Amino acid sequence: MRTLAIAAIQTTPVPHDLHATWERFADRVRAVRETFPHVQLVVVPELMLAAEAPLLQARSDWMRKAAVTVPGPLSDRICALARETGLWLVPGSLYEQADDGLTYNTALAISPEGEIAARYRKIFPWQPYEQTTPGSEFVVFELPGIGRAGLAICYDGSFPETARQLAWLGAEVIIQPTLTTTRDREMELVCARANAWTNQLYIVNLNAADPAGVGESVIVDPEGTVRQQAGSGEEVLVDVLDLETVTRVRTYGSAGINRPWSQLARYGDRIELPMYGGTFRPTSWGG
Repeated sequence: MRTLAIAAIQTTPVPHDLHATWERFADRVRAVRETFPHVQLVVVPELMLAAEAPLLQARSDWMRKAAVTVPGPLSDRICALARETGLWLVPGSLYEQADDGLTYNTALAISPEGEIAARYRKIFPWQPYEQTTPGSEFVVFELPGIGRAGLAICYDGSFPETARQLAWLGAEVIIQPTLTTTRDREMELVCARANAWTNQLYIVNLNAADPAGVGESVIVDPEGTVRQQAGSGEEVLVDVLDLETVTRVRTYGSAGINRPWSQLARYGDRIELPMYGGTFRPTSWGG
């Protein structure tokens, strides 16, 4: 079996207080390590470490004040916490002040050895409200001996291209930190299930708790079934994802019936995709 034990912590930052938010984050991670020693990966919501405030309490200058370089002092602290706890950490996302002078909404994956294993800049910011610059590259990373994970952030899930491209890159699970404060959360849950089902992979869509967000975090399996769903308050979703299930579902079909990845592997290179100027190119694992 190839299993990934995760803890998705539905929590909140301390608005506009970077130090207090870091302490809350570190305390939650250490508590998971102590309470659930089998857990391998911990994820928290989008912009947690940026100490972003609830929607109508946001400050126009906060993004600039909270932005950090990567690597830099904050990522060094995250790496040290990963080494201390022996955990994979996906610490939500943060405002990254890049060398090009632009600010991105960036998710990191930190290995238990304290190394930055992946850096993903949100390709689809929630415009016109979110002011970060869109990224341009989809990102996956290896979990040695387990499988491959992809990173997405919040509104990325509303674009089916995101999950499809990550699946094409070999992702068997998508880690999607989220910060949704509005009542369209129901449609995001529809998208999470659809993205999992059509691409036959796991989706871990972790929202912030009330009052930072509306909660309702979900873990969805490769057949589109919701394994767990949170309420609106602070809680932790602990689960063990069997990545061999991805292989089974892609081989024999969702509910033993539907095999979209196998079909794409057979016929994808014949299907013209004018919108993208090409065709679907199968990969070796397409079946």
